[in-house]
Amino acid sequence: MALNDTDRRQFQLVGLVAVIAVLLASAFVVIARPPGRTVVAYFTSATAVFEDNSVRVLGVDVGTIDRVVPEGTRVRVEMTIDDPDLVLPADARAVVISPSLVTGRYVQLTPTYSGGPELADGAEIPMERTAVPLDVDDLARTATDLTEALGPNGVNRDGALSRVLDVGAENLGGNGQAINDTITDLGELSGTLADSREELFGTVTELQRFVSVIAANDAEVREFNTRLEDVSGFLADERGDLGAALQELSIALGEVAAFVRDNREILNSNVDRLTDVTGVLVRQQQALAETLDVAPTALGNLANAYNGSSGTLDTRANINELTLPPLVLICELLERGTPEALADLPVGISDACAALGPLDQLPLPSAAEVITSLQAGEVPPVPGLALPTVPAAAAPAAPAVPLEGGR
Repeated sequence: MALNDTDRRQFQLVGLVAVIAVLLASAFVVIARPPGRTVVAYFTSATAVFEDNSVRVLGVDVGTIDRVVPEGTRVRVEMTIDDPDLVLPADARAVVISPSLVTGRYVQLTPTYSGGPELADGAEIPMERTAVPLDVDDLARTATDLTEALGPNGVNRDGALSRVLDVGAENLGGNGQAINDTITDLGELSGTLADSREELFGTVTELQRFVSVIAANDAEVREFNTRLEDVSGFLADERGDLGAALQELSIALGEVAAFVRDNREILNSNVDRLTDVTGVLVRQQQALAETLDVAPTALGNLANAYNGSSGTLDTRANINELTLPPLVLICELLERGTPEALADLPVGISDACAALGPLDQLPLPSAAEVITSLQAGEVPPVPGLALPTVPAAAAPAAPAVPLEGGR
């Protein structure tokens, strides 16, 4: 069916409207799209870095390179970041990455953002924060320089390097197993250190604290060193006297050794006797302790009893404290003064005290009563014994009156 002119014009009009709509939509998308951010980086060189090469973060494309402009000893690289949500740190670095030796290179921005100031639009990254890889020419030049330095025109001009290699070969020849064992032992040592890393780190930490304490007390450490220096100087000045003293001491020690050697039996006997004396002291430990407790008071009383004007000791016996009969009192004093009771007393005295034991049950007069009776001119009372009393003196008679007439 052939289209007439009217239908043909209608189809053309619809197609034109569709094309205009597509163009308007594309223009709207381009206009509505947010503009990218510009970042400028300066590199020492830009080999194989071209416009439209990618800009990446962690290997992901985030923008493109817009311009590469040489500026004297540096190269200015202008980049556009297309991702509006990408945030970079203000101290970001730019590194040229070469995936291989022959392909183009791209710019890697690092590190990723973890907080803090952000990289602003139009920010510049200086050469101090950029890096470029070595080129093949640089590697070849470095290898050439190394071979020339080690060659006959360098350190091996007089054969020194050759001799070093020869000596090394001679020393290492036949020692392969030993070297292998050494490397194995080093590996085991590394494993041991790795297993003990906590203790090692603890030791280092304590050492750091020790050093910190020394640093904090630097003045005291310096003073100690000064005094130690003074002591060292004094000993150095007196080294003659010290040498003489040590020599005399060696002579004295020799004499002591000779004395001990010559009198070994006597010393053994004295030590045995000293053992007996020590045993007595141990047995009398309580008495010695009591003596040490009472001795200061007794010495004080003795000092107070001394009469300097007459040169005598003035004392007053407290007789009233002697409440036991004299014989029983003597036995009591002997028993109390001997830690082992009557066992250490002579046999006669111990038997006599044992025989006098029943007297303690009799109402015998005490020493105080005896002295009091004697002072009163009386005989001390003894139970069961009636002693005559001394009659009192009669009063003198009055003189007789003579009678008258002699009567």
